Amino acid sequence: MRVMLDTNVFISMIFFPSAQTRELAKRLTDGHQIVVCDYVIEEMRLVVDRKFPTKRKCLNQFFRELPFELVYTPKAIDISGFPDMRDVKDSPILATAILENIDVFITGDKDFLVLEDVESPEIMTMTEFLKKDMR
Repeated sequence: MRVMLDTNVFISMIFFPSAQTRELAKRLTDGHQIVVCDYVIEEMRLVVDRKFPTKRKCLNQFFRELPFELVYTPKAIDISGFPDMRDVKDSPILATAILENIDVFITGDKDFLVLEDVESPEIMTMTEFLKKDMR
């Protein structure tokens, strides 16, 4: 299964590791294809520079060690053909997940979790994914 992660999930995994984030990382690397879009990487760099400026090396190290498929968010994208997002800056992430045929998108962002008209990818929290992916 191709699984894409949102910025907030990566931030939790890198800077606030817990039993849940470690289990998520284990399951993802053991049996799924992790997909990361360049938009999320750029968003993470901005968050790290703003909130954790001394931790940029941690972010770089994480991505050097993580096996993932990199996909690119189209630079010129007409978001009118995709579901409406409350937070417009999240629209490119959703559009990329749809265009790249992602199976599951894991997020903690309520702006994604409230969407009802998205057939694919399946949008869920870390907890929901861990419950559903019983390995």
